[in-house]
Amino acid sequence: MLSVIICTYNRDKYIYNVLKSLAENTLLPEKYEIVLVDNNCTDNTCGECDRFVRDFPDVRFRYFVETNQGLSHARNRGIKESAGDILVYVDDDALVNNEYLQTYYDFFNQYPDIDAAGGPIIPQYETQEPDWMSHFTKALITGYKYLGDKIREFPQNDFPGGGNAAYRTSVFEKVGLFNVDLGRKGDSLVGAEEKDIFDKMIAQGMRFFYLPDAILYHLIPEKKLSKDYFDRLTYSIGQSERMRTLAIGKWKYAKRLISECIRWAASIVLCIGHTLTGFPKKGWKLIQFRWNVTKGLVGK
Repeated sequence: MLSVIICTYNRDKYIYNVLKSLAENTLLPEKYEIVLVDNNCTDNTCGECDRFVRDFPDVRFRYFVETNQGLSHARNRGIKESAGDILVYVDDDALVNNEYLQTYYDFFNQYPDIDAAGGPIIPQYETQEPDWMSHFTKALITGYKYLGDKIREFPQNDFPGGGNAAYRTSVFEKVGLFNVDLGRKGDSLVGAEEKDIFDKMIAQGMRFFYLPDAILYHLIPEKKLSKDYFDRLTYSIGQSERMRTLAIGKWKYAKRLISECIRWAASIVLCIGHTLTGFPKKGWKLIQFRWNVTKGLVGK
């Protein structure tokens, strides 16, 4: 059975619709459950969930409140409360396609030796895509992920996006739960908890695949396209990497600093390329991105 875990914090604007998109999937209701973890919401999340229960009584829906603030706390609570042997994490500000659950269900039954999987993440803007958005900043801001229309193993240094990822429960028995020092807490944008899990999985030889038919549409409000949000998010990426690597060891942090130098070189090349082809805003945004990440990484 699949356990679909939704961790939410003050997203009553979106929560009913993501639940509805899951309930309208092609997978029979007896083959999955929805586990919603309310991470101290102060809005009408509970009321919207009650509306969902009334509208879709056939869906097994369970609601929990996790009082320890933080996405990793909420994700770990979802693991502990789930009854399924496959755990599917779905973002609370998203929609899924009709074959989403069936795709995961069939894949894990067909390939019992595969430990995890993830699908495309396609942004849906509530306004419009800004002219400074490039392939790289799109992945950063919206979580965009698309590796084609074929099932394939994730390439080296890539892994499923946190808002559209499925794991066998045995993964967490082997590598442990999400690091509660990482991950978003309230309005904080610190992350890297998914990367931490996948790094541990790779170290143990686990495999994870890309499933093109498990599509998540990530809703992007206008505020996520503001300069303030961009600066806070990119700084938090560097801060998260500093925390994650130092927790492993100083050698890991040193390697990440060397990697940052290489990424600076690549960012400069890309900036020049965008500028020469008539898209200077895309290029300059990449430099701003790198600068903010570096500041967070070195603790400035």
